[in-house]
Amino acid sequence: MPLPPRGHATFVVRICTVLALAAALALPAPARAASALIAVAANFAEAAEVIAEDFAAATNHEVTLAAGSTGKLYAQITKGAPFDALLAADQARPRRLEAEGHAVAGSRFTYAKGRLVLWSPGAAMIGPDGAATLAAGDFDHLAIANPDLAPYGLAARQTLEHMGLRTPLRDKIVMGQNIGQAFSMVATGNAALGLVAGSYVASPRNHAAGSAWAVPATYHDPIRQDAVLLAHGADNAAARAFLDYLKGAEGRAVIARFGYGTGEDG
Repeated sequence: MPLPPRGHATFVVRICTVLALAAALALPAPARAASALIAVAANFAEAAEVIAEDFAAATNHEVTLAAGSTGKLYAQITKGAPFDALLAADQARPRRLEAEGHAVAGSRFTYAKGRLVLWSPGAAMIGPDGAATLAAGDFDHLAIANPDLAPYGLAARQTLEHMGLRTPLRDKIVMGQNIGQAFSMVATGNAALGLVAGSYVASPRNHAAGSAWAVPATYHDPIRQDAVLLAHGADNAAARAFLDYLKGAEGRAVIARFGYGTGEDG
């Protein structure tokens, strides 16, 4: 068998290299990683942390969370804060942001349904009838979130009004700027009990099972929590992907695990 001409092997290697390069160039480029800044209502911060970690593991994107009361986050957004999306504790602020041009029209959806719970770290503090516990008034302080800033605070005020206890308990009420602060007041013993988000009571970080009473949903307006893509994040791939993940099966599973109803039915 005759030997190949001198330089033939080198020529073959070069041909193969060129073909491999051409094939690589023909493949679709992997999606470029992007990052987004997400404003999150305080009550949902812990669940959002878990979802953000799962999201980062499942995609090429990352998100940074900034938690606070929905009222304060709304004010920051209207003043130009560079948030890409908002996970609110109500429907009113996301709807208002859409109307005012601070959010992308049509991007709003309900991602969670909150539950209000009367809670105390004391195992015997709250009996089977939480309304009777409140009416008895045998406690020093009742913590709630600021009704003007936090939807859970508004629900707490509506609950007290429904039971005719807002005025009788007026001197016992202490307020946190958001529901997280209200829960902390109870957890640290600065208030004997509080009307707090069920998600805090169900949280793995809450090591004091204590006693609790789920406030009937008819005692206050529904706590429907809406998410919306903000104008600043209109072209942000990470923000859009995160909102899609939030309303997908993986996101809904975490939401339910933290004691919320999911927003599947809108």
